[in-house]
Amino acid sequence: MASFNYIILAFFVAISFSCMDVGIAARHLLQLPPLPSMPNLPKPTLPPLPSNIPTLPQPTLPNLPTTQPSLPNPTSLPPLPSLPTMPAVPKATLPPLPSMPSIPTTIPSIPFFSPPPAGN
Repeated sequence: MASFNYIILAFFVAISFSCMDVGIAARHLLQLPPLPSMPNLPKPTLPPLPSNIPTLPQPTLPNLPTTQPSLPNPTSLPPLPSLPTMPAVPKATLPPLPSMPSIPTTIPSIPFFSPPPAGN
């Protein structure tokens, strides 16, 4: 918590030092002589728009053919090419699956020490 307070204190010190330059600059601006006034410049005017719009010549487009040219229509199709015969691939034989070991169902007996003889 103490370091946080020191950070805030350092922040306020830095802000106060940065404000000192602003105050000096403001005093310097107040001591300058006044600037000369801006001369009155004439306002520019736009040229008037033409009253009639000139007509542009219309471009001439070439005539498009109205009918499509006919393509030759073959009456008989050529025979389809036959695929070459592939040689037979030998079948791979898989080894037999190993059998899963069986889980013993009997619980082995735990050997107990014989109790010491009772002494009277």
